[in-house]
Amino acid sequence: MPRSGQATIERALELFREHHGLLRTSEALRAGIHPRVLYALRDTGALVLVSRGLYRLADLPPLGNPDLATVARRVPQGVICLLSALAYHGTTTQVPHAIHVALPRGAEPPRLDYPPLAVVWFSAAAFTYGVEVHDIDDVPARIYSAPKTVADCFKYRNRLGLSVAIEALKLYRESEEFDLGEMLACARVCRVEKIMRPYLEALL
Repeated sequence: MPRSGQATIERALELFREHHGLLRTSEALRAGIHPRVLYALRDTGALVLVSRGLYRLADLPPLGNPDLATVARRVPQGVICLLSALAYHGTTTQVPHAIHVALPRGAEPPRLDYPPLAVVWFSAAAFTYGVEVHDIDDVPARIYSAPKTVADCFKYRNRLGLSVAIEALKLYRESEEFDLGEMLACARVCRVEKIMRPYLEALL
């Protein structure tokens, strides 16, 4: 390969490393990587396609949680919620079959072929409250806090099942991070304080 072409390849790889080895196609193009270079890196095996339009350096260690990392990168305005957030916090025995992600009401649904998504649209206060940012495979992922997720599960109990919400509350109550004041605050934001109170009182 000509020296100029090799320099272009090296610069493209360096740009990927500067972004923790993971870039969407649109991000790569904005960073100055030519589509021809991007596809050449893919074809030679230097990059792997994680999901449609999302590339990762092939020489990095395997992702520990590829589905959450992919959604966090492909749906940056979303927040991991409900069963997926419960699983992340260790407050459920359920195994999510899709990544639950919250979006502000009125937002366009994301176009993602994999992993499967279960999208929930939240109102302004419910969407913004309790958002934490966690590092998942070097990707900043927005995930609702444990108490906010428990309150959300009570709010969506008809969709998830009341037993899932009660189990989540019980497991959160048993955790070292349990905070009654914050739990009640989250319940108020989600407008489920009256519904949750009997279950909380039974566990206290």
